[in-house]
Amino acid sequence: MKYGRTGIGWRHAHERELLERRPDVPFIEVHSENFFADGGAPLALLAAAREHYDVSLHGVGLALGSAAGLDAWHLDRLSALVRRTEPLRVSDHASFARAPRRHGAPVLHASDLLPVAFTRASLELMCANVQRVQDRLQRPIGVENLSSYLGWADDAMAEADYFNQLAQRSGCWLLLDVNNLVVNALNAKSVDPVAAACAFVDAIKPRHVGEIHLAGYDDSGELVIDDHGSRVHPPVWQVYAHAIGRLGPMPTLIEWDTGLPALDVLLDEAAKADRVISRVAQALPA
Repeated sequence: MKYGRTGIGWRHAHERELLERRPDVPFIEVHSENFFADGGAPLALLAAAREHYDVSLHGVGLALGSAAGLDAWHLDRLSALVRRTEPLRVSDHASFARAPRRHGAPVLHASDLLPVAFTRASLELMCANVQRVQDRLQRPIGVENLSSYLGWADDAMAEADYFNQLAQRSGCWLLLDVNNLVVNALNAKSVDPVAAACAFVDAIKPRHVGEIHLAGYDDSGELVIDDHGSRVHPPVWQVYAHAIGRLGPMPTLIEWDTGLPALDVLLDEAAKADRVISRVAQALPA
């Protein structure tokens, strides 16, 4: 069995090298919003990459948890990009970013991934917005769990239960970011961050997960920051191995967005993830 399941994020610094070398990765991921124009060099490069690779579109701007609803222009642009690209997967985050400054004022975009409250009302909003996107794109989308640096006083549901219900009700799938689980556990000062992150994995129904993200974090300060700026840390690898053991061989992506290394470093991280998949999968009962 071939276990080459780990893709890499395709960022500007590596665009031409990837097209010239064409490394053997199963897919590449791009940030959707970087390709919203109707033409130009970025879209031409993406079309060239699409000739050789499956492409996953990962967005940061849908703001699926916003009570103000979705940005119609953003959804129009995403829909056009999906038609052009025919991507392998489309995903965004369980966040909100759109709200008026005051009642009756125009809706503004915060340009950040702000965490939603885990409440019934929030779940209703999220389901409605996710369904609107899926109806427009004519496909299920992935929704990613956040790294968050605050919680809400009215949280009434466990985060894993929130995602289980979101997937069950809307038909979307969970983009399980293992790095975010570990970052949140570290910031919560969990006695055993790995165990806390694994508990989230155990609470998620395997049928709801469609992809896993791995990345690095910055733990040099008081808060651990999900900066996607380094190799994957050992605790994340531990939780990833546990996730593969529970979920089975799962499409995985190496995210690296700041302080980009040489392309070979990304490929080495992807190969490491493939080795974890192979080792854990081979140990599973037949």
